[in-house]
Amino acid sequence: MTQTTIDENIATARVAGPIDPRIDHDRLCGQMLRVFNLMKDGCWRSLAEIEKATGDPQASVSAQLRHIRKPHWGAHTVNKRRRGESGTWEYQLKVRT
Repeated sequence: MTQTTIDENIATARVAGPIDPRIDHDRLCGQMLRVFNLMKDGCWRSLAEIEKATGDPQASVSAQLRHIRKPHWGAHTVNKRRRGESGTWEYQLKVRT
């Protein structure tokens, strides 16, 4: 499999689902870039922390983290762990090189 960059994947993204690609493509791809660019430093963050940093809703952040794992988006590793005993989950992106 040829490795592509996140920017190359954004350029060829096919936005699917109950949306209008003409309207929603830039918004959804913008979310992907914001989440990826924040998380590529490898720091652990909760969905709430990612939401605060990017301005994107937690449900959207969670979806973008799932997408980042897919081959089309680079098959990067997204680790997940429980933060202490609080019940809060946190996430870490390991960029595939």
